[in-house]
Formats: sequence, C-alpha cells, structure tokens
Amino acid sequence: MTAEILEVPRQAGPAAVVPAAGRPWRALLRRCLLAPLVVLSPLVTLTLSADHRFNIYNNGGLYATRPWRLFEAAVTTVPRYLDAGNFRPLGRVLEWSLDVAAFALTALFGVPAPIGLRVISFLAAVLLTVAAVVFVEAVTARRRRLFAGSPSAAAALLPFAVAAGLVAAGRLGTTVLFGGLYLTTSALVLGVAAWACRARRAGLLIVLVGAGLAAFNELAYLAVPLATVAVLLHGRVVLGFDWRRVLRGASVRFAGLLWIGFLPVFVPVRLLIRQRCASGGCYVGSDIAYRGAAAALPGRLVSWLPPLMWQRATGGEFPRLAAAVPVLAFVALAVLGWRALRGLWALPVLDGRQSGALVGVAIALLVLAGTLAALGAEGQDLPVGSGWRESGLTTVAGSVLVLALWRRFVLVLLALLVVAGTISAAANKDFRDASGGGRFPYLYDRIAQEVAGFDRTPAGDARRCALRDAFLTVDSRDGERFDMSLDRATRQLAGRRFCSRAPR
Repeated sequence: MTAEILEVPRQAGPAAVVPAAGRPWRALLRRCLLAPLVVLSPLVTLTLSADHRFNIYNNGGLYATRPWRLFEAAVTTVPRYLDAGNFRPLGRVLEWSLDVAAFALTALFGVPAPIGLRVISFLAAVLLTVAAVVFVEAVTARRRRLFAGSPSAAAALLPFAVAAGLVAAGRLGTTVLFGGLYLTTSALVLGVAAWACRARRAGLLIVLVGAGLAAFNELAYLAVPLATVAVLLHGRVVLGFDWRRVLRGASVRFAGLLWIGFLPVFVPVRLLIRQRCASGGCYVGSDIAYRGAAAALPGRLVSWLPPLMWQRATGGEFPRLAAAVPVLAFVALAVLGWRALRGLWALPVLDGRQSGALVGVAIALLVLAGTLAALGAEGQDLPVGSGWRESGLTTVAGSVLVLALWRRFVLVLLALLVVAGTISAAANKDFRDASGGGRFPYLYDRIAQEVAGFDRTPAGDARRCALRDAFLTVDSRDGERFDMSLDRATRQLAGRRFCSRAPR
C-alpha cells in the first residue's frame, strides 16, 4: 500500500459548495508577491558591499553571452574551493547565474548594478514566501491534490508573517548579502520537503536530487533531514496512519532515497574538507567550529524575532515610524490585510493534529537552521538578532510556529502582523539611510552609475579613472580584482576598458 494522501469525501448539499478553489489561491499568491516587496522596498538602492562589489561585474562580463561556461567553471574550480573549505558547485551555478541576471538588467535597461541586485533578491524573497505557503499546505492538507481545495487560514496569513521577518539585521543577513542565493536556497529546502510530503512515487530521480543537495551548499543540506521529519509527521499525525503504513508509504521511500543520494557525496566531501582545513586557514564563512556551537545556539534560535532584528538594523534604536516610507508601507499592508480578512473566515482552520504537525516541523526547521549557523565560525561571532545565511529559514520556521500556535483571535494576529511589517519596513529604511552615508557607499554607487551609463568620451574616461584612483586609496589590496571585474563588465557592455590608463 503506497497511498500517502487521504481523499476527503465530498459532502452533499449547498453547504458543502465552496467558492472556486483557485480564487483563494490567486489572492494568496498576490500576498506572497506584494507583502515581501512592501517591506523590502526601502532597500532597493542599498549600495553594493563585500564580494558584490566585484562579482556582478565579473560574472556578468564572463558569462552573460556564454552562459554554458557557468557549468564548466563550476566543475573546474572544485579543487580550489575544496582547498578553501567548501564544496558548492551547483550552488555556484545559481550564484553566478543570479549575478548574470542582475548584470543583464544593467545591459538591457541601464539599471545600476545595486538596483539590479536588489530586484533579484526581492524576487528570491517572493519565491521563499511562496515556498513557505506550499510547504505548510503540503504538511497539513489531507486532500490528494494540493491545490484542489482552499488553503488554510494559517497559510493565508503566512505572507504577512514572513514579510515582517525580512529585516536588514546587519551586513551579513540575507536581505543584505547574497540574498538571491540564500533565499532561493531556503526556498529549495522547503520545496524538497513539500515534494516529499506529496510524493506518490519515488525512483532514481530522487537519488540524484539527494546528491545534488550535497553538491549545492551547506544550507541545502537541511532539505534532507527536514523532508524526513515532515513526511513522518504528515503521515503519522496529520493523516493518522499507523507507523507500519507510514514507513511503507511513498513519502518515506522518497526521504530514504534522498539520504541514499546525499550521504555518498556528503560524507567523503566533509572528510576531505576536514583534512584540508585541519591546520586552519579555510574560508571563515564555511568553517566549522564545534567548540563554540553550544553557546551560540540559543542566540541563533531566537534571532528570527523581528524586535531583535529591528535593533540590529537601526543600531539599537527603535525604528523611526514618523516618515513617509513607514506610512506608505502601513497603508499598503493594511490594504492587503483588509482584502485578506474579507475571505479569511471562509478558509478552513487547522485542527489539533494539523497544528501539532506544523509545530513539529517548525521546531525541527528552527533547530536545524539554528544549529547550522551555530556551527559556523562566522555565525558564532554574530550578536543575537543579527541576520546570517540561515535567516530565511529561521524566519519561515518562526512564522509557521506562531501561526500554528495562535489559532484564535485571528483578526488580532493579522493586525499585529501588519504593524510588525510596517516597523520592519521602517527598520530597513533606517538601515539604508545609515549605510548610505560616508565616502564608501558614494564611491561604489558612482562606479555602478558609470558602468550603467558608460560614457565613451575622454571626459567619461577621466571620471572613471578618478573613481578607480579613489577606490585604490581605500582598498589597495583589491586593485587587481577591481580592474579585472570592471574591465570585463565594460568590455561586454561598451567594448572598452573601465579606465584606459589602468595596468593591463
């Protein structure tokens, strides 16, 4: 017996007639699109930082017209990155592809790279929100076809909760650094777990998926244990099957095949990395530090809470609400909330078993993501409330946990989520304002504008060379990287070097 989903019998009579199932889903999809965009919009002009200063120009110049070389480079650079302590060939394909997409916005529309980068990360946040909704429904729904019935009230409110957690809580959070990569990876983790819960068959493809997750990045590793927990809770708690039937089902076979594909790649790679990094010197962003993990874990488990993130975004002060951006954000979220409220009462409410399963998967996801961050040498140095690569998953986990536990007074919860989203938008605006001051952001923004609106005249070349000189005065160590990246970009866009008098 491999059936995983119970088919709920249709009831006779007018009372059983539900409005077209597609209508609530379309409304929910609009909220998944708009709620994150409202909260994140103050960051649209946030300046480039860290590797983003070079990667968009370098990867755009290299791969924009030859995208197939992405895969070749991802394979040929594996030894070099293994020496640095990580193994992410498939993840690098995604990362570089997103850089190319941001660069394409510059090439096609003259959009400066910082704006293109934020647009890509905003779309990744939307994808994460959609994946979170699908994940919640995949775990809790008893119907055979996931989208054949209306979503639950908890899923309908989830976009507001996720949006409220999209805060620029420091320079390493996914809303600031590598947002496109890690928010998309977070969506992948949730998507694989949702797929496992709804699986009707499992075969060789799932083994390949497991191997692919091991070759993606460290965050993607979490998809395998999360899928295992999700299918067990879905079958045993939500559907009420006995353990024998659960363990014989297609979903458990799906999870087992994920492990079969994952472990033969994961284990030897991690052993090899451990050997190469035993003497130190590996990339701190992927370095594992067991000694400080236990002390760092409690902080990472609560860093998804919006009030803690607001403090990190604003430098310890409460976000400034008496400004145009927070007011506009409140109006937009209130309109979305009002429209959601009109149809909320007609949506099904989770029963005790569904809520229990949702609490279980939320706690599992929170512990998995928090542990990953706590094991990282970089994550251990972060203050409580600071964002890191796992922030997308912990935000979803915390949001799901709140919605699973708060089953009454839904109107109050919706109002609180609208207010929280407004404050998060204000915090993002404050972070953008604080980050935009000083010499460095101005310099990086001017460079981006010169690339986007390339001036071929001698005056334009003189401006760009002056910007290059200014960059070298503040970051002389990256001078060669600067010249290589910017030259590749401008040769692709305009057929000329960024600065004609730079060394070749």
